[in-house]
Order: sequence, then structure tokens, then C-alpha cells
Amino acid sequence: MPTSTSALPSRRAFFATSAAAGAAGLGLLGTGGAAAARTAGAATDSATDETYPVQRAPTGDPSIRRFRIHVPESVLVDLRRRVRATRWPERETVTDLSQGVPLHRLQPLARYWGDGYDWRKVEKRLNALPQFVTEIDGLDIQFVHVRSRHPNAMPLVMTHGWPGSVMELLKVIGPLTDPTAHGGRAEDAFDLVLPSMPGYGFSGKPRGTGWNADRIATAWDVLMKRLGYKRYVSQGGDWGSVVADKMALQAPEGLLGIHVNMPATVPADVAKALNNGDAAPAGLSAKEKAAFDAMNHLYRKGGGYAALMVTRPQTLGYALEDSPVGLAAFFYDKFTEWTYSGGDADKAFSRDEMLDDITLYWVTKTATSSAQLYWENNANNFNAVSISLPAAITVFPGEIYRAPRSWAERSYHNLIYFNEVDKGGHFAAWEQPELFSAEVRAAFRPLR
Repeated sequence: MPTSTSALPSRRAFFATSAAAGAAGLGLLGTGGAAAARTAGAATDSATDETYPVQRAPTGDPSIRRFRIHVPESVLVDLRRRVRATRWPERETVTDLSQGVPLHRLQPLARYWGDGYDWRKVEKRLNALPQFVTEIDGLDIQFVHVRSRHPNAMPLVMTHGWPGSVMELLKVIGPLTDPTAHGGRAEDAFDLVLPSMPGYGFSGKPRGTGWNADRIATAWDVLMKRLGYKRYVSQGGDWGSVVADKMALQAPEGLLGIHVNMPATVPADVAKALNNGDAAPAGLSAKEKAAFDAMNHLYRKGGGYAALMVTRPQTLGYALEDSPVGLAAFFYDKFTEWTYSGGDADKAFSRDEMLDDITLYWVTKTATSSAQLYWENNANNFNAVSISLPAAITVFPGEIYRAPRSWAERSYHNLIYFNEVDKGGHFAAWEQPELFSAEVRAAFRPLR
């Protein structure tokens, strides 16, 4: 079922494709590049850092520049003004989540955003990390690069998703680069490369079409080799899973394997039934039927956000770029639905954690450019892939669907690791960083 919008056979199929295409998806205030970074208050510089004193470009390559963040105070003042001036809708007419984010949940978050939240703490946290920017295929890619203190650490590029950002990966930097301080072994250490995807965070915004998951996958291989890594692995969830899958399909020299926590395993007959609104095919096991039911919920009731981004990202952008509370509601809806929280995002994340991510999108003005990736992709990111490169999968209980091992083995032909855990959801690294890190260590141990 990867199909273009114009080829969709029916209204039902259209919404099914849009829903499934969307559940995978950070950027710059401006048009991209270092100049735009400075416009947003981010700049390349050579200041030393007390937390990570070795901040030189890792290979001495002059195309890799230092990067720091400082959002102008005027941007933050305007944000608070807009939040306080929100024109609120009436409350929902139901007592559940079927109409979206309840008013009584969003208003306290907005009040805190307008009067108590401190973005400068986020800047300090990010600027304590080794951040860099480099141009790849005509676009500036901003990334965090943390080397392990342990020898022979395995290089790992990790890709965030939507509505996440590099913020969702920060909690695993310590456990993965310094495992001995987090219950692991020195031989399981990683060097981490955490890029922001084009149109996300402080990376550049594409000025034209073509920056899809395939092109991002190619860019990540360029990035890893520019950093001097001849052999490395790739990991991702949400859009990160899609990018990791694309990297495995491209199989560039030096890519040893991948780990994903949103695998693409839905068989063709199941995908057809979902697309047509049919009953589940006969003969499914209990876990396969549960996976079908979860995907059916996404197709029928959970995919409205994706239908908008797949088909009309620019139209949606006018609302999200102008209203911070509109942006917060759009993201909070997914935090609620996709976390392992029983439908209450506040049980999975603190208000600061959610607002760190949402504010990053606001100050970089990337609600539209991030949504454009859905328009570029417009394919079903859950349908079965055919990957021969070594692959590892961790299934988290709060994921959009729990991929059964039976389906995974048919899609990932060299499945070196498969595990189902009992905590965490779609934002696994963010929700359960210690568990997630243990899974990544175990997943890549056979490739060391």
C-alpha cells in the first residue's frame, strides 16, 4: 500500500493510507544553513565547554563547525504573550478522549508555559553537549556528537521522530556512552551521533522537494563517514525507524546493522484488509490479531493528524506557526495516545519535558517544515519491508502496534535480536531511558 495520494482508490482507502503514512516523522527559523541558524539565535562558535571540554570538529574537517544555541529574548517574550492571549474553545462535549485533547488538561499546561516555563534551561542543557553543523547535499545538518570515554566504543547514529526531536534522545546519552555508570559493561559503550532531520530542530529547511527518508538515510551515511567512522550501526523509532530501514535497504559499506522500535512488518494480506476496512484475515494468531486491531484503530480513529500532514502540510502550518497553544494541542494529543500512560501524557512526561520539545518546534519555526516530511514520504511506514542486513527489534507495549515476531521474521530476514518488554511506548528512549539503553546494548552486542 505505498501509494501516491492521486492514486488512492476510495475515500476509505485514502484515510487509511494517510493514517498509516503519518505515524513516523526537528529545524531552523529561516531557510536553512548557518545564516538561518544565526537568525534563530543559534550560532557556530569556538567557546569551550566545561562538561565536554573536547569540542573540536572530530576529524579536523573544516566542513564540520561548532554550534551553540541562543534564542533571542524577543522570541520568548512573544511566545509568552501569544500563550496568554489564547482564544480558547468551549470544552469538549464528551467525557473521554474521543474528541481530542480535553480542555482541562491543556489549560494548565498553557498557563505554566506562559508564566513559569524556562526555555533557557534547555539551551544550557543542549549547549553543554558537543554540537556541530555540517552541510550535506546542499543542506545544513545540525547534530550532537558524544564520544564515549571507553575504548572501542561502537559508533551509533540515532534518529528521532515526530512530534519528537533530539530532546527525546537526551536521556540515553549517559547510559549509552558510559554504560558502567548505568549498570552496563564498558564493552557495550557507544559513540553517539544524534542528528536533527532536515526541517527539524536546528537543521536546515529544504527549499525544494526531494528530502524524503531515502535521502536522509543517504545523508546519514555521509555524516558518519565524514566523522571518520568506517563501521557503524543505526537506530531509530518513528521516523527514525523508517530512516534506519532505508539505510538497511541501501546497505552502504560500513553499516553493520540496525535496531528499530517501530518496525515495518504488516503483511500484504493484512495491509489490504486494513486498507479496505475488511475484517482481519483468517488464521491470525492472538498476537497477530492484537496487532491488526491496533492498526485498525489507527486507520479508523487515530490518523487525522497524518491525513492533514500527508496532504496539506502548508495549510496546517498557518495554524501551527501562529498559535503556540494550537501547536501544543497537536503534539499533546500524540503524547497522550502514544505513551504507555493509560491515556494521560502527564503520567509519562513532566510539563517541562513536553514543553521542551514543543518550544523547540516553536522557536525554530518548524511545524510546517517537519510536516512536509509526511508529504514527501506519503507511504505506509508499517507495511512489511524486506531487509537482509542484520536487524534488531524491541517491542514496547505502548507502541502504536506491537509487531509480532512471526511478522518480524518475514520482514527482517537476518533478525539478530527480538524482545518484547513490559514498559514504554512510542517515545521509548524518552519514556524508559534505562530500559531502552539496555535493549540497544543487547541488540548490537552480536555485531561487536
